[in-house]
Amino acid sequence: MTLITGAQILAPASDQGFAVPALNLSDYGMLMAAFEVCEELKSPLMVALGPKEGNWIGPDFIPAVLSRAARSNVPTVLHWDHGATLGEAVRAIKLGYTSVMIDASLEPFERNVEITARVVEVAHAAGVSVEGELGTIGKTAGADEGGTDDILYTEPSEAVEFAERTGVDSLAIAIGTRHGIYPKTLKPELRLGLLDSIDAVVDVPLVLHGGSDNPDGEIRDACGRGINKVNISSDVKRAFYDAMREVLADTSLLDPRLIVPGAMEAVKDLVRHKIDLFGSAGTIHYYD
Repeated sequence: MTLITGAQILAPASDQGFAVPALNLSDYGMLMAAFEVCEELKSPLMVALGPKEGNWIGPDFIPAVLSRAARSNVPTVLHWDHGATLGEAVRAIKLGYTSVMIDASLEPFERNVEITARVVEVAHAAGVSVEGELGTIGKTAGADEGGTDDILYTEPSEAVEFAERTGVDSLAIAIGTRHGIYPKTLKPELRLGLLDSIDAVVDVPLVLHGGSDNPDGEIRDACGRGINKVNISSDVKRAFYDAMREVLADTSLLDPRLIVPGAMEAVKDLVRHKIDLFGSAGTIHYYD
């Protein structure tokens, strides 16, 4: 199956009430592990890369993602995550991304609308989907993505106006998540009532950023109440590198074939768990 667009992968999720895993996979071992689990569980997959990750791995990683998607039997999207400018979006489209996010959430409302609408105009002309963001996700110390110290929650009435005026294919909303791993002094808590209010009035699929390290029950509820895409970055990286550190305690190991598989298994376990929470297992028949 070749790559599809963000709009195409999220439409069945919105119709059937599940969420597609959007996983930040900036390592080949992580990528292979995620594909294998999604194929095993028959779940769609969005491979996400943000500006910092994309700049670090460079463009040469992208053909590997495209090749792996081409020989997979699961619907796949290559998604540019948290893009900041139109130029970034254009570069991603030229590289083969089928979905781009423009994150102007820190701008005033009118400026956010202006920037996002322009990206939508250009991306749609190229057959690529666009995700916008309204409200701001919180951040924790060490988080690689954007956000603010205090969460700016999405207002339902503004969400309606934003979606209509920009033409976005999906909308990331702020209902209480934060990027990164939560410190012990900070309790994660989603405003599910706010999610219900937004879902009742907004027609496009809704996205939850900062989905790592939140209580399973809240994430499961959110995916049954209107969230159709959940971004997971920190949880994947923590699983991969914690397992690798355990293996590397044996300093005699030098062969990647002996070091990386254990980390891949940890990612597989994590992705299986997330797919269960999101309700996306066994859903690829909706894409026939």
